[in-house]
Amino acid sequence: MAANPQNPAAATPRRKVSRHRGEGQWAAGHFTPLNGNEQFKKDDDGLNVRTRIETIYSKRGFDSIDPNDLRGRMRWWGLYTQRKPGIDGGKTAILEPEELDDEFFMLRVRIDGGRLTTEQLRVIGEISQEFARGTADITDRQNVQYHWIRIEDVPEIWNRLEAVGLSTTEACGDTPRVIIGSPVAGIAADEIIDGSPAIEEIQRRVIGNKAFSNLPRKFKSAISGSPLLDVAHEINDVAFVGVNHPEHGPGFDVWVGGGLSTNPKIGVRLGAWVPLDEVPDVYEGVISIFRDHGYRRLRTRARLKFLVADWGPEKFREVLENDYLKRKLADGPAPDQPVARWRDHVGVHRQNDGRFYVGFAPRVGRVDGTTLTKIADLAEAHGSGRVRTTVEQKMIVLDVEEGQVESLVEALEALDLTAKPSPFRRGTMACTGIEYCKLAIVETKARGAALIDELERRIPDFDEPITINLNGCPNACARIQVADIGLKGQLVLNDQGEQVEGYQVHLGGALGLEAGFGRKVRGLKVTSEELPDYVERVLKRFEAEREDGERFAAWAARASEEALS
Repeated sequence: MAANPQNPAAATPRRKVSRHRGEGQWAAGHFTPLNGNEQFKKDDDGLNVRTRIETIYSKRGFDSIDPNDLRGRMRWWGLYTQRKPGIDGGKTAILEPEELDDEFFMLRVRIDGGRLTTEQLRVIGEISQEFARGTADITDRQNVQYHWIRIEDVPEIWNRLEAVGLSTTEACGDTPRVIIGSPVAGIAADEIIDGSPAIEEIQRRVIGNKAFSNLPRKFKSAISGSPLLDVAHEINDVAFVGVNHPEHGPGFDVWVGGGLSTNPKIGVRLGAWVPLDEVPDVYEGVISIFRDHGYRRLRTRARLKFLVADWGPEKFREVLENDYLKRKLADGPAPDQPVARWRDHVGVHRQNDGRFYVGFAPRVGRVDGTTLTKIADLAEAHGSGRVRTTVEQKMIVLDVEEGQVESLVEALEALDLTAKPSPFRRGTMACTGIEYCKLAIVETKARGAALIDELERRIPDFDEPITINLNGCPNACARIQVADIGLKGQLVLNDQGEQVEGYQVHLGGALGLEAGFGRKVRGLKVTSEELPDYVERVLKRFEAEREDGERFAAWAARASEEALS
């Protein structure tokens, strides 16, 4: 039909015109805030809330805190409100934030590279005892988390931490979070390159710098020169992995775009080799791309992994080189696959100076202030005064003389901190869970500790490396998708048709060796009460059916659904 020149609309359907808002990318000129989080960040930088905490909130109390500070900007200083006691998991998604909030806080101490002196560890322990009801969990990003913190006590806690060189700056929030690093950087006998100087320089340039304090969302990073690939580099926004270049020698392979949560993605290699002294420049370039090009419209897409997935590694590297570094990067090799099955440094290991380091395992990262001060005492008595945290919720004492090793191991055992753990003690991790977390649906820490005890009793001869990760909600803080047995907390129905705490099961995830996500068997869920029975059953089937040298992840990928149920 020909258009009517007197009335074009009579022949041509009218199209609805809508204004495309894009993804909220600053580089595209989209500076208008498109959600509440972007608005409160535009209204005032999160770093500025410290002054209000010190001068107003700590003096007037919890009820004086502005809601945008309480549930937003205070995260820039490591503070989250914790879950009000007695609220069951079924109400997590339906209650308003003010109904879930307790008048106490979780406070996260950032420990970049997992590096601590015994003086620092003792202060962390003393703060726990005085201000946090003894709480002090070791996280899977090398931090320490307190609970039961009162706003009135926060300035004094900061004073004590900062007096020994520690900080809570940008431990949470839409910021550059803690830079995780090899806990044995600079001392491991098999290390390719020590990344510690790069971590220190990035801290100096970036942490607390308002040029990087308003990111689309959190930014996670890792640097390690260990051949064990001991920092979970595949699931960080940016990671630098130690490699030997055939022409240039030791340096780092660059990975971008990893992350878990509800849309998990394994990071990708840029194919670029970077020498140690250029790592901070490349880090700064990658975080700047995230700041400028990252998606700010929807919080569910406001992570670097979505931009990398849309661009691909080739375009990402091109933008990094041309627009930010103003130079080309050298091509380089991929890291070798790690030979060791465990990457947590638990046990007794020789250092490059002939002394030893001793790694030990708390239960699912749960310790307390009194225990931390005792660890500091032991480290001073047996080593040089240096300790480390790991990304597996473990700890390490460095610089132990050979004649002191046995004494230290025995003293740690007396604190229920074993350097010779069972595979279950060694391989089980858990997030904070419903005890304190407002997002959680189920219990995790106590459940994980009880599971360890049950498995040690039921399968005492099991000696294969196995990772069992418990998470209280779908957000994967405990890395459920990359565990041998990943347990995602949710409410499930028991045999009586009642709604109870339980877990959706992921099987066969892995990092390092053939990194990938676990398999979900349709309808495979277990109640918390059934959990020990289920794990025992599936591990015994693995033992019965595995081929010589076969890892659990490989078996789980080929096993029948019946064998996994």
